[in-house]
Formats: sequence, C-alpha cells, structure tokens
Amino acid sequence: FRHAEGNSTAHLKCSYVGPSQTVLIEDGKPILGIWQGVYFCEFDGPRHRRYYIKVMADN
Repeated sequence: FRHAEGNSTAHLKCSYVGPSQTVLIEDGKPILGIWQGVYFCEFDGPRHRRYYIKVMADN
C-alpha cells in the first residue's frame, strides 16, 4: 500500500517509535540509564522541522 505522498513507511515508523518522549531532568541533566540516549529521528526527510521542548516543574 502506498500513501498518496509516497511516505507510507515514514508513517509506519513514526507510529512504532512515537511522536513524543518524556525525559526526567535532575540537576540540569537528563536521568537516563547507562545505555540510553535521546535521538531525533526524521523518517520523512530530509525536511526542515521545528521541535519543541516543554519544561514542567514537579511541585
């Protein structure tokens, strides 16, 4: 099955990986496991994209 734009695989990959991520921050650094990292994946590119970071305080 091909999407009209020809980017069906990009849609499938995004649905598998997800469009967002929550990362805990402590003392200005992300709390990650020893083998974990945060990556921006562009499956429908190359394109110019904007990404947003929302910081929420834990009260």
